[in-house]
Amino acid sequence: MSCIAVLANRCTRAIIHVTAVNTISVFGGKRYCAKRSTTKEDFGGWTTGAFAGKMLGTHDLKKIAAKVLREDNVGLSLETGKKYSVSIEGNIGCGKTTLLEYFRTSQVVEAIKEPVEQWTNVQGHNALELLYKDPSRWSFTFNLYAQLTRVQMHTKKHEKSVKMLERSLHSTRYCFVENDFQNKVINGLEYAILTEWYNWLIKNHDVNLDLIVYLRADPKVCYDRIKKRSRKEESCVPYSLLEDLHNLHEDWLVHQTRGKLSAPVLILDANNEYNKMTEIYEEKRKQILCGFV
Repeated sequence: MSCIAVLANRCTRAIIHVTAVNTISVFGGKRYCAKRSTTKEDFGGWTTGAFAGKMLGTHDLKKIAAKVLREDNVGLSLETGKKYSVSIEGNIGCGKTTLLEYFRTSQVVEAIKEPVEQWTNVQGHNALELLYKDPSRWSFTFNLYAQLTRVQMHTKKHEKSVKMLERSLHSTRYCFVENDFQNKVINGLEYAILTEWYNWLIKNHDVNLDLIVYLRADPKVCYDRIKKRSRKEESCVPYSLLEDLHNLHEDWLVHQTRGKLSAPVLILDANNEYNKMTEIYEEKRKQILCGFV
């Protein structure tokens, strides 16, 4: 049965877990599962429980600096007339486009997909294909351009209440640029330039988010989906890349080793098939849409 292990309003940083089974989070070395208690506890009524299953990826879940709040605290800080920005984050093949397509028909949502058309036609050059074919040659170039297009997504004016982004400038920096540097695809100078470029962009442009939705999927599930959808540019994506990106998303959004996040995170179990995912989308619609339905 689906459950939320951690919930928070916009005024409180939190990690929110939604899975098809009881979800485990770690607080100060103790594990807490989403199982209601009949008495009040220090952690908002959640009770301790044994580890229910193997966690995703190669990292053990570390301490999460967050306060557990009851579900009725979510969405209470909605401001009349305020427009919200929500970023859908996750590995390649985790289902980001599917989620955006699902909510695209909502009257309150303006869905903005990744600018793949820009990446595959930079004045006639397919930058994305070149990146996958020869990352050592093209990663620095692509990431410079990718960060520019991300800022264009963030700053695009929208009339509807919720602007829903497929990834953000921040995941480009903390997942993709970081992965390239760790795997020596870019050198120290290139990494420093990309970092300074990112720092300048976040200081000079409004790239703030109100919510991050993390579609958490096992790398093997993502790999199978990539092979099934058979996109030209993704034909040579190695499994090792998906493992690395998964671990970097975990570090950034779950362990928060890259620093405190400026927005709460809603974590959805994206290993499910489409029909199950749509059930989760409906069940958590209010959280995903920042209080709107």
